[in-house]
Amino acid sequence: MPLSAGTKQRLTPYVNFDRASWGALRLATPLPLTEQELDELRGLNVEISLEEVKVIYLPLSRLLNLYVGATQNLYRATNLFLGKQSEKVPYIIGIAGSVAVGKSTTARLVRALLARWPNHPKVDLVTTDGFLYPNAVLEERGLLSRKGFPESYDVRRLLQFLAAVKSGVDKVEAPVYSHLAYDILSDEVQVINQPDILIVEGLNVLQTYSGERRAQLFVSDFFDFSIYVDAPEHHIRQWYVDRFEALRQTAFQSPTSYFHRYANLTPPEANEVALRIWNSINAVNLIKNIAPTKYRADLILDKGANHAVQQVRLRKL
Repeated sequence: MPLSAGTKQRLTPYVNFDRASWGALRLATPLPLTEQELDELRGLNVEISLEEVKVIYLPLSRLLNLYVGATQNLYRATNLFLGKQSEKVPYIIGIAGSVAVGKSTTARLVRALLARWPNHPKVDLVTTDGFLYPNAVLEERGLLSRKGFPESYDVRRLLQFLAAVKSGVDKVEAPVYSHLAYDILSDEVQVINQPDILIVEGLNVLQTYSGERRAQLFVSDFFDFSIYVDAPEHHIRQWYVDRFEALRQTAFQSPTSYFHRYANLTPPEANEVALRIWNSINAVNLIKNIAPTKYRADLILDKGANHAVQQVRLRKL
């Protein structure tokens, strides 16, 4: 019997929460951050208040704490069954979303909150920027203007990194990216040494298609939980433009900045350049590659104006 239109509309793999209903799931979870600590976690031009942390991010940290605890119990049960102590395996959380949507702030905030829980105090954060090909390689392949697109990442190296971490290997090295130099730092690495939780943040971490061929192994195969930070495109575009102007007045002023050539633009000129970059590069990547991965996430944070989350969607088990 075919489904009615009303039934089709109700079918969804997610449970939807508005701010009030989601915030109520915090229960008695205490707020462990001060205003000063929150200020250090905020990204450039990302407005977030302690009230937003209470309503949105504390319930999220409580949920993740429960999920991590259940996984740790499963780990102990497996050891009991095998009669031996196997290598410690970190719980891996993936965080995806557009440029300028605030996913880096979300990742830092989730990391800070999860590290306050006593059963998983060691929480590391890796961004996939470090797994971009160096500029020299991108230039050689004609991809420098497509930095951030799926083909600009060394996916094989990222998969090898995640496989080592998920296998319990200690001291796994990740490359480091400099936004000032706009390139990989050849003389610097980030060492991940068996954390309780590893957060992996990046544009395309939920991708399943590279544009050339369908792979057999995906980055998201290593995730225990995934989050997609979403917002209407017109909000993200404005956040990008605002951030570009803020960078023009700060980081771009440094002679060592890759974007120093933009430092002396007037505000109207900066606005024009930012919109051109957004429309020709970031919007294309968002629409073609990033947004289509949204419904692969376990949880979606839907933002409105001023980076305030208006709705939370949690995948049904």
